[in-house]
Amino acid sequence: MVTVPDTRGQAVTLEAIAAGLILLSSIVFALQITAVTPLSASTSSQHIENQLEASAEGVLASTVADGSLKRALLYYNESRSAFAESDGARGEYRGSPPDIRFGRTLEWAFDDRGIAYNIYVTYDVGGADRTRRMFYRGEPSDNAVSASTTVVITDEAPLYDHADSDGVLEPRSLTVGDTGDYLMDNQSGTGLYNVAEVEVVVWRI
Repeated sequence: MVTVPDTRGQAVTLEAIAAGLILLSSIVFALQITAVTPLSASTSSQHIENQLEASAEGVLASTVADGSLKRALLYYNESRSAFAESDGARGEYRGSPPDIRFGRTLEWAFDDRGIAYNIYVTYDVGGADRTRRMFYRGEPSDNAVSASTTVVITDEAPLYDHADSDGVLEPRSLTVGDTGDYLMDNQSGTGLYNVAEVEVVVWRI
C-alpha cells in the first residue's frame, strides 16, 4: 500500500505567509498615503502667514487713503502724554480699540476674525529712532507677520477729539506745533514736524 504524504499543513502555512504579506503591504501603503510631512505643514503655515500679511497691508493702505490712521495718531491727550481713551500703563490701547474710524477698521479686520495685533509707532528723536506702542495685545507668536507704512506729520496738523457717529474725529484748535507735549518732537523747524513709521504686527490666536 502506497502512502500519500499529507500536504495540507504546508498549504495552510503558505496561505498564512501570503496573508501576512498582504496585510503588511496594506499597512505600509496606508501609512504612506496618510503621512503628514514637515513640508506640508510648512506650506499650510506659510499660506496663513501670507493671508495675515495681506490683511495688515490692506488695513494700512485703506486707513492711509481715508486719513483715519493719521487722525488716530493725532488723537492724543497731551495732558496725559497718552493716546486719547487709552487704557495701558504706557499710554497705549490694550482693550477694545477706541470708537473711531481707525479703531472700527481694526475691529472689522482683526478682532472679529480672531487675529491678535500690536501696533508700534517709530519716529526720530535727535537723529535716533524711538518706538512707542499704540496698541498692545501681548507677545506675538512665532508665526507673526508685519506690515508698515509712513505718515508725515506737519506743524499745522491739528490734534483731534470727540468722534462723531461715524467714528470720524473732529479737529481741535490746537496743533502739534502749538503743543509742547505731543507724542513726537519737532525735528525740523521747517514745517515738517516729524515722520512716523507705523508697524502692524499680526498673528493668529
